[in-house]
Amino acid sequence: MLKKEIVLKNPLRLIGGEAGHILPKGGFGAVLARAGVGKTAVLVQIALDSLLRETNVLHISLDQPVSKVCLWYEEVFNHVGKHYQLNNTVDLWDAILPHRFIMTFNTEGFSIPRLEERITDLTEQGIFYPQVVLVDGLSFDQEVRELLNEMKLVARENELKVWFAVRIHREDISEEKPVPDNFMNVADLFDAALQLSPQGPQVRVNPIKTPGELDESISLYLDPASLLIKDGEPGE
Repeated sequence: MLKKEIVLKNPLRLIGGEAGHILPKGGFGAVLARAGVGKTAVLVQIALDSLLRETNVLHISLDQPVSKVCLWYEEVFNHVGKHYQLNNTVDLWDAILPHRFIMTFNTEGFSIPRLEERITDLTEQGIFYPQVVLVDGLSFDQEVRELLNEMKLVARENELKVWFAVRIHREDISEEKPVPDNFMNVADLFDAALQLSPQGPQVRVNPIKTPGELDESISLYLDPASLLIKDGEPGE
């Protein structure tokens, strides 16, 4: 199966026409979930979709070493290969890997000026030119609006599409308030948001914000065995 065919079959296309085009240049996206539900797995799938398009992805981890992030990519990619019954996964992996760069920070040492400095080092030396940025491990339990505003300026100036993993807490959501305050307080800065909601053994992937009109008929879930996003009802 060609890279283009995998891209066209990505269930995230249901949200934004094409998964890689969910966000505009300079736009923000979020993946919301409780700890251990699958935020990183979804971020990696968003990244793989871009990599298959030969789009450069900068993965920023604030809470995991490079080796752990690499394992996430390898595991999810292997599940993609099995799901689509690919025969040439080694060649495909080798083809997309140059489009990925992993960068780690200590949580306390992360700031937008420092990030911008490291990105500048990469681009000025001709090492890597990011087009999509993933930020995993940033705490939204503290005041982050100023940091996000700074990041928004960087994203717009460099035409970046930026996705954040947002950790939420069980006690902060209810039927009356399904989206927690730690995201709602900054939701105006985001173009798209996906919330992972455990329902028994399954995990629903609920689009709570999209660039266009929200389609209530979209049905996505995270397969518990492979952690791949699939469309339709579990078991179909």
